[in-house]
Amino acid sequence: MWLKPDENLLKNAFKLWVTEEDNEYFVLQRRRGYGEGGGGLTGLLVGTLDTVLDSTSKVAPYRILHHTPDSQVYWSIACGVTKEEINEHWEWLQQNIMRTLSVFDSSEDITSFVQGKIRGLIAEEGKASLVLEEDPEKFREALFKFEKWFELPPQEKLVTYYSCSYWRGKVPCQGWLYLSTNFLCFYSYLLGSEVKMIISWDEIWRLEKTSNVILTESIHVQAHGEDHYFSMLLHLNETFVIMEQLANYSIKRLFDKEDFKREPALSDPLQITKRGLEAHAKSEQFRTFFRLPKEENLLEVHESFLWVPFSHFNTLGKICLSENYLCFASQDGSQCHIIIPMREVINVERSDPSSRALTVCVRGKRALRFSEVRDYQRLANTLRSRCGISASPQHSASSEVIRGECQSLINHFEDNPEDVTLMVGQKDSSKAVSTEALMTVFHPQDVENLDPKMLKEKMKEQSWNIHFSEYGRGTSMFFTRKTRDLIVRGVPEALRGELWMLFSGAVNDMATHPGYYTDLVEQSLGTSTLATDEIERDLHRSLPEHPAFQSDTGISALRRVLTAYAYRNPKIGYCQAMNILTSVLLLYAKEEEAFWLLVAVCERMLPDYFNRRIIGALVDQAVFEDLIRENLPQLVEHMTDLSFFSSVSLSWFLTLFISVLPIESAVNVVDCFFYDGIKAILQLGLAVLDYNMEALISCHDDAEAVTILNKFFDSVTNKDSPLPPTVQQASVGSNDKASHVSVDISELIREAYEKYGNIRSEEVESSRKRNKLHVIQTLEDTTKQNVIRVVTQEVKFGASQLDEIYNLFKRQHFLCCYWTMQSPTLLHHDPSLAYLEQYQLGFQQFSVLFSLLEPWAFCSSKSTLSLWVFRLIDENQDGLVNFKEFCCTLDILYSGSFTNKLKFLFKLHLPPAFDLPEDGVIRKTPERGRGKVDLQAYLKQWQNEILKKEETIKDLPRINQSQFIQFSKTLYNIFHGDPEEEPLYRAVAHVTSLLLRMEEVGRRLQEPSSPPESAKPANTAAAVAVPPTEEASSTLERSDTCSSTNSQEAETDWSFSFEQVLASLLNEPTIVSFFERPVDLKTKLGQARVAQLKLKGIK
Repeated sequence: MWLKPDENLLKNAFKLWVTEEDNEYFVLQRRRGYGEGGGGLTGLLVGTLDTVLDSTSKVAPYRILHHTPDSQVYWSIACGVTKEEINEHWEWLQQNIMRTLSVFDSSEDITSFVQGKIRGLIAEEGKASLVLEEDPEKFREALFKFEKWFELPPQEKLVTYYSCSYWRGKVPCQGWLYLSTNFLCFYSYLLGSEVKMIISWDEIWRLEKTSNVILTESIHVQAHGEDHYFSMLLHLNETFVIMEQLANYSIKRLFDKEDFKREPALSDPLQITKRGLEAHAKSEQFRTFFRLPKEENLLEVHESFLWVPFSHFNTLGKICLSENYLCFASQDGSQCHIIIPMREVINVERSDPSSRALTVCVRGKRALRFSEVRDYQRLANTLRSRCGISASPQHSASSEVIRGECQSLINHFEDNPEDVTLMVGQKDSSKAVSTEALMTVFHPQDVENLDPKMLKEKMKEQSWNIHFSEYGRGTSMFFTRKTRDLIVRGVPEALRGELWMLFSGAVNDMATHPGYYTDLVEQSLGTSTLATDEIERDLHRSLPEHPAFQSDTGISALRRVLTAYAYRNPKIGYCQAMNILTSVLLLYAKEEEAFWLLVAVCERMLPDYFNRRIIGALVDQAVFEDLIRENLPQLVEHMTDLSFFSSVSLSWFLTLFISVLPIESAVNVVDCFFYDGIKAILQLGLAVLDYNMEALISCHDDAEAVTILNKFFDSVTNKDSPLPPTVQQASVGSNDKASHVSVDISELIREAYEKYGNIRSEEVESSRKRNKLHVIQTLEDTTKQNVIRVVTQEVKFGASQLDEIYNLFKRQHFLCCYWTMQSPTLLHHDPSLAYLEQYQLGFQQFSVLFSLLEPWAFCSSKSTLSLWVFRLIDENQDGLVNFKEFCCTLDILYSGSFTNKLKFLFKLHLPPAFDLPEDGVIRKTPERGRGKVDLQAYLKQWQNEILKKEETIKDLPRINQSQFIQFSKTLYNIFHGDPEEEPLYRAVAHVTSLLLRMEEVGRRLQEPSSPPESAKPANTAAAVAVPPTEEASSTLERSDTCSSTNSQEAETDWSFSFEQVLASLLNEPTIVSFFERPVDLKTKLGQARVAQLKLKGIK
């Protein structure tokens, strides 16, 4: 590797370096302790220095220095890990530089020329790969170490690196932590003790910051049941964030199969950078806070003041700009924030250059004034271009008019703060697809009804109208603490749908996709999938007590929304609990609005909730357990096992308390959820447990605790609900309700906010990321245990051996996914399938892993024989091999009897393994996912497996001439390199000769009148019987070719049954003892574990 020329003084360096070659201008040196001899104590000291010092030129075993005869200064210009690598550089210098140097007159000119040439080479090398790194030169050095120490495939992309200490027990090892796209690596070398560690991100169970008495602050990584601690990091928080992002990126890419097409910085695993990860994390945080679509990315951030009319002062905060939105949040994020879609902006003006201010005019006669914006002119131009506002001369007249209107609005707000009625925006008037909100149809408000509940409802509406007049209405409304206070008190029935759309961000989705829902309904109409079958089954289970879903109107609307969403997002399709949630959405929102609300919930607000493994809900339950430990210590002391709360609270999270609370109370919870997200559900869960603390502490078992909570939920009421009894949901335990004091939902929610409102959304998101690793790995471990339990019944391997084989099998599945986003292997992983089918290997993956684990080294990853093995064990001929099929094959080769091993080898040379063309591996494309599932085919396959009888040796067909020749070749390949190679070759030759003579005698007995044709069998016998030297190999090839070109009559001249082959081989003790010799599987597994990552041919 060429290095940026660095000055060296060699006064004491000769103690550490040995000169290998030199000339007038260059010196090639080898580091003491490397190469021949090892270097003894000097080598140990040198190795320790190499690890601790931060310079590649001091670490590499070889280096090249430049000098001039009249100077004592040397310049390091190249280094190398191997002698071959450094010799390439040396030869290049000899051929391209040495001849040129003679033309220079002075030493300074020579040195300047050499340095310029080397810098040019470095720039050319790094032009493509290192252009995005912050410090390309240092990064090249770190990359050099990374490749040298860990020997990972060259595709692996190093993201960043840090100096740190790794704790082995109570002893710290100073070294370097390398974070790459797919691996966490650490290297340390101190006085002969080398520590090298490689952990893939998809194997990590826990990743968290910790502190204790010994380690003031460290990063804890748990993988493979082992705990690893890294400390003494100069930038610990930065390191942890990058590690968390890489682990999360790996989980999303490999387990969730999420693509990053819209994010160029992450779309290619080979181009991941620290900067790209940081930008992705900021964009994700930006979208979450402002509830924006997934397509939006944070492009610019500007610190500024915003004039807030309702408070009569400028509030400090940050302007956040994405492709289609201008957002502002005050400094603490809770005082106020506002979201302005670009489609709503009608003009942008630089109103006051002295205060660096700009004014944004929005539809609905609204204007926002930002001041003290550092780069306000560029920001104004950016906003204009994104909004399509022209600043050309021909529009100057209209611009002047708009500017005048904007300025008059600003002046009006500043001079007359009490008169802010102009800030009332226009409600969105987009037409609903078909129906009104079901609540307006089945429970229209009676204007003349003046009972106390209706009066209170009207008072709530009035409060909100006053709020709208002060803070705005619609997409550009200010969100403040007062907004949350109104939410906690309860949203009026008439405004619920509008506010849900606004708070969730669904209003923006619907506005930017006009006609989308109508098209989806038309396209999905009449489709028949597993999802639609499940939807039909659950339609009448959705709020069955409510009149809206006792009629065809409500049922049809529910069917259309759920079917359209399943068509839009087949990855989720349909999941139980979606019907209950959608039913409530349809009560208060129009049908199209309900669809977009469902999109917001499933894809943004509750990620990964609605799939087969409900990972999102399990993650939030783990977050909930953490919050219980922090906030309810008395409960934790009494109930040490908090998994009870996970099981009982699952429905709380999946249905937002709708399934456990009466509908009139549950909608208040949904109000809070749409405003505060999952934080509102967590707070309410804590409040419920806190309210029932004494009863839960005194209960004796889980059943009693469940009864206590169920009775509590039955006692929750909404005293302000204007709904009549016919609409209100009947409580399950209403008969004994009198024994419980009723609890008002508004009071419960208010208490939740008062006691637990200090929980920050950022902390919840951080806890989600931390717990997601553990949840996914727990699910993966459950899958592994189930698979091993099934396979154990079929093989003789122990549970620990199967565990190691499974880990290798799974890693092999993921290896080819590490370096590409579009790997077809990702299609082979479907968590919704049966456990055995979740991880499967295609031919390329199988051949690599099988070549590492098979006991006799007869099957290289590129050999034709590996293809035959793959075809033989791929019983259902779908081009994929599952774990059970793979293990059964290894079991035969390691633990099978001599007869079973020979039968396996015999079957390799029969159809379907032997005869198919080499490109015909995958015979049919397997159906994946939940789109179309042929249940009849599954039942038929299951029936065949039950009725399948054990194959006997008499069931095997006879082997013909060409197949037998190849069978003999396979035996020779197996015996190659064995200590008993020569006796084994002679035994095979003897057996083949004996079989051919037996066949010839048998044919003569059957046809006594035919003249003997001994030439062909004799030639074939000679070809097979000779051990496979180079001459014999060519003889075998000629014989094989000759046999394939002969007539059909020649092909059927002779053949052997398995019994004949078995009987002949049993008479050779050398062969029998070879196949019955035990093979150390543990050693093989250890070697495979090391070699698996080092294979350069991984694709």
